[in-house]
Amino acid sequence: MPLNTVEDAYLSSLRLARRHYENFPVASWILPRHLRKPVAVVYAFARTADDFADEGNLTPQQRLNMLEIYADALRQAEDGTATQPLFVALRAIVTQFDIPWHYFHDLLSAFTQDVTTKRYATRADVLDYCRRSANPVGRILLHLFGHTSEQDLQQSDSICTSLQLINFLQDVAQDYDENDRIYLPLEQMQSIGIDESYIKNQVNDTAMRRLLQEEITYARNLMLSGAPLAGRLQGRIGLELRFIVAGGLSILDALERQRNDLYSRPRLGLRSVMSMCYTATLGWRRLEVTSENSLISASRR
Repeated sequence: MPLNTVEDAYLSSLRLARRHYENFPVASWILPRHLRKPVAVVYAFARTADDFADEGNLTPQQRLNMLEIYADALRQAEDGTATQPLFVALRAIVTQFDIPWHYFHDLLSAFTQDVTTKRYATRADVLDYCRRSANPVGRILLHLFGHTSEQDLQQSDSICTSLQLINFLQDVAQDYDENDRIYLPLEQMQSIGIDESYIKNQVNDTAMRRLLQEEITYARNLMLSGAPLAGRLQGRIGLELRFIVAGGLSILDALERQRNDLYSRPRLGLRSVMSMCYTATLGWRRLEVTSENSLISASRR
């Protein structure tokens, strides 16, 4: 395939990424220049599919039809017959960086599940969704940066799953009101004596606070178990990942403080931002010690 065709595909992906999100990191100094186009392609692929699942006023069947067309295009990219610019570019980066194709198929299966599944019976069900909706993104980025040991991939999974759970915890009311989705495990809810009416009516009582505290603790332990990856990665990617980990932990702290307002997305004030910056830089070793102690404590339970 002529080089200019691939370059045209990269440019198309960059335009798509910027059109969706003006602060997309392709323009960030944190990303090395040679990775900006590949990261734009990954973002454009995931953002477009996610929009099929969530945006606009389409019927569920229309959304599924669009996702199936997208899945067909992905299969064409995999077998080398793609003609759409995004998928031409996708094949180019998969080949260059030796990225497993199933990561992209997993993402599409998660977006399809967003259309078909509104409730999750157990935590295992939620984690399976996270395995396909969040973890592939971290694994793809590790391939781009050349860090693909089993330890790297597993700790990336912990960070990405934690970030996905944090998003769920921030948007409990919004997910229910806008999309009729509940990502809190029904099994956990029932064990505490909570049903859907708590979320519908935004009940704030001891039982609901207990449920959310359990989920916050679980997400924090996951984040801490993945944090050593951010300490091992060198250069700008390591710094960015340390900020991501510190930011996730700061949001969890803010969620814990909102005991009288469980259903609002937390806002990080100046003090929280300063604490996050300190943790990601000068205070990182202290966080690593906390992570190590957390893992030891968990292994003894």
